[in-house]
Amino acid sequence: NLAGAPGVAARVGFFSFTAATVRENGLRTLYNGLGAGIWRQVFYASSRYGLFQVFRDALACSREVDFASRLLCATAAGGCAAYISCPCEVSLVRMSNDASLPAAERRNYRGVVDCAMRIAREEGVPAFWRGSTPFVARACLVGATQVATYDQFKSMYNGLGLRGNSNFVCSSLTAGLMYSVITMPFESAKNRMASQKPDPVSGELPYRTTLQTMQTVSTNEGAFALYNGFVPYCTRCGSATVLMFFMVEKLQELYKARQQM
Repeated sequence: NLAGAPGVAARVGFFSFTAATVRENGLRTLYNGLGAGIWRQVFYASSRYGLFQVFRDALACSREVDFASRLLCATAAGGCAAYISCPCEVSLVRMSNDASLPAAERRNYRGVVDCAMRIAREEGVPAFWRGSTPFVARACLVGATQVATYDQFKSMYNGLGLRGNSNFVCSSLTAGLMYSVITMPFESAKNRMASQKPDPVSGELPYRTTLQTMQTVSTNEGAFALYNGFVPYCTRCGSATVLMFFMVEKLQELYKARQQM
């Protein structure tokens, strides 16, 4: 996504960028930020879906849970989960996109701990929540367009005769596609804000708020610049959504089976 941003050495496509990265820095470079990404999922993904079920079940005690109720619960759960995992998200963005910067501007983090310690030491602890607004906004949208829609599509496909694994896969694929399209501009804004550097002359940051970032990018680079890197983003979101919900369903089946023993 950031490979198409101003200041990056060259604007290239997904496959060209991947090939050049592997050729210049080795295959392991593609996994830069993996440690931070795993920690992010531990805090973000688990709390997002876990809180959704807690909120939904609590709401079900007093009223019927319809689609609007699912949207509300999923949005709140996504926002809470995002704010909790902001430090991991900033570390992930910094580490995974460091290779896309010109050599003189790279931070060359050695790992998750080194990245986190350097951010705290050089920029202060509040820097971990720089870009938290677009991240939280995106997470609210992810909750609404992934978690809530999955729950709703599961009911819809069930009514069409799809049961079991077929239902899980179709519901999660549909939810993954929807949330990829809707959240991509917020993902772009979050990445720009999390990885930005102050202007060397004025000392001011170029991106300040979510809407200002999206407006600036659209004005300077065109609206479609917010969708730079959509193919890998959609691939990641779709596959992650299918795997996540499939595993969640299977784990819940195992848990219910053990409870009945």
